[in-house]
Amino acid sequence: MPGKFLTRLFVAAAMVCAGAGALQAQEAAVPEALKAQYKRPEAIPFPARAPYSPQLATLGKMLFFDPRLSGAKNMNCATCHNPSFGYEAPVDLSVGALRTKLPRHSPTILNAAWVSPNFWDGRAASLEEQAAGPISTPAEMDGKFHDIVPDLEAVPEYEHWFGVLFPDEGVTRENILTAIATYERTVVSGWAPFDRWVDGEENAISEEAKRGFLLFTGKANCAACHTGWNFTDNKFHDIGLATEDEGRAALEPSNLKAKHAFKTPGLRNLTYRAPFMHNGSVPDLESVIVHYMSGGIPRPSLANEMQPVDLSEDEQKELIAFLLSLTADRTVNTTPLLPN
Repeated sequence: MPGKFLTRLFVAAAMVCAGAGALQAQEAAVPEALKAQYKRPEAIPFPARAPYSPQLATLGKMLFFDPRLSGAKNMNCATCHNPSFGYEAPVDLSVGALRTKLPRHSPTILNAAWVSPNFWDGRAASLEEQAAGPISTPAEMDGKFHDIVPDLEAVPEYEHWFGVLFPDEGVTRENILTAIATYERTVVSGWAPFDRWVDGEENAISEEAKRGFLLFTGKANCAACHTGWNFTDNKFHDIGLATEDEGRAALEPSNLKAKHAFKTPGLRNLTYRAPFMHNGSVPDLESVIVHYMSGGIPRPSLANEMQPVDLSEDEQKELIAFLLSLTADRTVNTTPLLPN
């Protein structure tokens, strides 16, 4: 009799556990239509004025890594947009040509083909315009195109390929920027566990990450700004950080909501991209979530989307599990051999 009782007890306990597991799985069930909103695009968009070619992208990559574009020949674009750190810099504020800290954290160029306008404040309408800024700004690379052009012309391989790709013009400021921008458009974050899950591989991410995705798109309201496959609305928001930086207001002084507003960053490959925010003031993902839970500093310019939210410790962990699933399974970054 006791044996039968214990058997019934174990069976009942197993049914309870199975029921709890089913409930947990149900909680993590995600509508296919919601997942589809975050599906990766099948092709990179290139402007008609600068269609893709592997030769042009390769030329742009060499220029991206070439210190001859800087005034002192000691910096390149990768100085602040390092592939090893998600095409950012692993410090709060990047250091420029004057060996002083710049006013903002380096934004990533990952998935730049889908980002417009550019810079934290959106002051550049295109990648070509964006590339010109850091190269020629004295506090950044301090390059001067009237020096850069003849320097590149003096390199036989550069002279050859500019002649092939731009037969009527050769090395010019505009063609240098076209090549760099073309390369930057090819800098696309690799396939991540999240992408495999969206494509139907149900076990590609954990149940914890799936619940994090539901929080991201629901209760936590992160998707109010972080939308689409690259997780950005390409708009500007004041998220309530302690900062004196006017942000987008420098371009829209009459717009109250533009004060302290900065571009929504994409969220791909976050594992490599700390610290976070326009000023690098938030050291890790845990602190990012704590900030958003607080709702930010209340002020007239604070984005309407910024509202305090109460997340349990488990929910915070679920959000982080989801965010980590956005990092590519494999990232291969090769540094080009520069011509002499």
